[in-house]
Order: sequence, then structure tokens, then C-alpha cells
Amino acid sequence: MFVPNRVIFEKDALQYSKAIELFDYFRSKGIEIITLNSNRVQGIPGDNLAEKYAEGKRTLVIGVRKTLKFQTCKPSAHFQLPLVSGCVGQCEYCYLNTQLGDKPYIRAYVNIDEILEQAGKYIKERGDEITIFEGAATSDPLPVEPYTKGLTKAIEFFAKQAKGRFRFVTKFANVEDFIDVEHGGHTSVRFSLNINEVIKSYEHKTPSVRKRIEAASKVIEKGYPTGFLIAPVFLEGDWKKEYDALLKILKDNISHMPNKDISFEIISHRFTTKAKNRILQVFPETTLPMNEENRSYKYGQFGYGKYIYNKEQINDMKEFFWETITNYFPEGKILYII
Repeated sequence: MFVPNRVIFEKDALQYSKAIELFDYFRSKGIEIITLNSNRVQGIPGDNLAEKYAEGKRTLVIGVRKTLKFQTCKPSAHFQLPLVSGCVGQCEYCYLNTQLGDKPYIRAYVNIDEILEQAGKYIKERGDEITIFEGAATSDPLPVEPYTKGLTKAIEFFAKQAKGRFRFVTKFANVEDFIDVEHGGHTSVRFSLNINEVIKSYEHKTPSVRKRIEAASKVIEKGYPTGFLIAPVFLEGDWKKEYDALLKILKDNISHMPNKDISFEIISHRFTTKAKNRILQVFPETTLPMNEENRSYKYGQFGYGKYIYNKEQINDMKEFFWETITNYFPEGKILYII
């Protein structure tokens, strides 16, 4: 369970009963509490980028979501559902390293009822079309669920929405914090998986792949539509053997279960110049494969380019994962391999 070193309450947060509840709880546990007179987060120590990163990951900020205009989340969903931002994991390759600045703290919003009310308005505006919301676009919300209950409230809300659907992805395993909620099949839970060597080398402060698969089994048993995000895939060394072994372990643990609403998303490793520079500052000893000479350069939809594996490697990866997944999970859905 994630236990922060400090909890910072932004201005206006303590106007909400949930924030008062959290304030009393963390104070009773002897955890440092900081209250702000503004929404500018202060009080996180650190003399250099690496220290600021580490301390940010140990900091929970309790705030109020001021703007209720949701960001789009194409192509996987129509909108982001802003319950949490940031993540307690310390994955070296994560794009949040560049998105969240020098102090990547975890911010949880306490005006969840207002956020869900806005989601309802978006659903209504789209009429008879299904509207999908992504709950983990800029976060992994599960580690703070014991405190916030944001996922629980969202799952309950979407269970009652005929035209609304909710989805989120996690690397964590504390699914007991939401698993018994009535979901109506309207919430999809996805688990980010990778081979042991990747988790050990690059996904610091996260559970093992076996714990993630055990958590997924519990979710499947409760009838949740369940997905597996295998990312980033590193096409290095004997990668086919290693990823085949990963999928075999998954098969052995879930193939006997009655719920067959299983999906897969596969994403190869890629990086930007900005991300590489930030990663090398925070993790100077990293062994991430980031040699531009070994990659192809591709312009993205947001106006900047990224380094990806070359076309032949990507095609080889697509063929491998398509054949292996359809062999082990004949009823599973492959959403994309990129």
C-alpha cells in the first residue's frame, strides 16, 4: 500500500468533506501535512532533479479540479476522466517523466461528484452514441484508491449509465479496494504487463508480473471486462522467447476462467529527444535502449517526432504477437499492435 511521506492540501480542498476526512486520517498516522494558501504546490524538498523526482513520488497532493472541461483521449476513448494525475511508480521510460515537470507528485481530486456530474453531461450531449472515458491517461489511479475511493465512485456511476463506459489501466495489484462494486459490465480494467527483466530493470516501485496477473484473475472472476497492455515491448535480445513465456504464464492463470471478455493492446518502445534527456537526468545509470542510430524517426500527431523501431522490426513484432495471442487466447480481442 502506498504511504506518502507528506500530504499537501491545496487551497479550497478543505471545503470538501472528503478532504477533511483525509486530513484527519493522515494526521492520525503522523504523516507530514502541508496546507497551502494557493493552488501552487510548494514544500517538496530536493536540491537536484533526481532528488525532486524521488520526493515528488512520495508526495500526495489533495486538490480540487477547477476546470471541468475534459481533455480528449483518442483513439482509445472520447474523454479523459480526471480523477488523479501522476503515479507512485518510478518507471524509467514513462512519458510522465516529461509531462509532469521536476516534481512529479500525485494529485488526487476531492470534487469527484462534480467531475462525474460533468461526465454525465458529456454522455447526454452525445445522445445515443456510447461515450468512453479513460481514467488513467495521466496517472495510475489504483495506488491511491484506499484513500480517495475515486475509482469506486466512478465504477458505481458508470454502472448506471446506459451510454457511458469507463476504462483504466494499472500496474498495481490492490484490486480489493474496488472489486466488489456493482459495475454492470460498464468498466474495463486493464493491466500493464511486461517480462520480468523489464519490470526489475525499469519499473521501480511496482508489483511483480505474477502479482499483477493474480490481481487480473480476481477482476476477471468478478465479471469485469479485462484487458492487458503489454508495453513497452523491447525488441532486444531473445525477446520472442521472453514475451512468449509471459503470455504462457498469463494463459495458465486465466484460460480456465469463465469470463472471456479479454482484450490486448501491444505497444513497442519509443522515445523522444526530450524524454531521453529527462530520463538521463533522473536515471543517469539507465540501461534503456535509446540509441537513435538504431531507430527510425517518426513524426507524431502532436507535432513532435519520436524514435521507434524500424519497419521490419515492427512487422516482425506484429506477426509474433498476433500469432501467439490468437494461439493462447483464441477468444481474446487484439485491439492494436503498434
